[in-house]
Amino acid sequence: MNQQDQTEVEFSLEALQNGDQAEFARVVATYSGYIYRLALKMLHNPQDAEDVLQDTFIKAFHALPKFQGQSKVSTWLYRIATNEALMFLRKKRPDTVSVEVPHQNDDEEASRPLQIVDWCCLPEDELVSDEAREQLDRSITQLPESLRLAFVLRDIEGLSTRETAEVLEISETAVKTRLHRARMNLRESLTAYYQGKIPESV
Repeated sequence: MNQQDQTEVEFSLEALQNGDQAEFARVVATYSGYIYRLALKMLHNPQDAEDVLQDTFIKAFHALPKFQGQSKVSTWLYRIATNEALMFLRKKRPDTVSVEVPHQNDDEEASRPLQIVDWCCLPEDELVSDEAREQLDRSITQLPESLRLAFVLRDIEGLSTRETAEVLEISETAVKTRLHRARMNLRESLTAYYQGKIPESV
């Protein structure tokens, strides 16, 4: 599912810090697609994602003089975009958005029984159909924001666990916990969809 090219494009830190518009244009051209996809997965609205994309690069440009290159340019941009997306969600639902893990400890999560269908018996075309992909997108949207971010950054954008931790400003252990919860929640939510797809003879 990873879609990001793991090869980091090289940029001139000095040129960026000096406000070189041509160098910044290279940054925009390189990462616009990634930032837009992240925003779309978080907000599930193309216009909102466009707004977050624009705000991300505006803020990034103004913050360039303070950027010291201690993290990758991509990681830095993802962090800005993540904050912008969360702020956008807070404006729409002021009392419901949190980057914290839902109130449930790891032991409770691990022991919670899940109703999981055995997907091995499904026809391949059911697993890759447009309808199935739409269902997956809906299921991702229904994840709590903290889990959705970890899943999108790690499993869709292809960031490493360390990079995801840097973006979210949490520990790598917390990333792994959130990612595990996100994957299990998705698997459980998709079970209802696939339950009716298994041939009765199986």
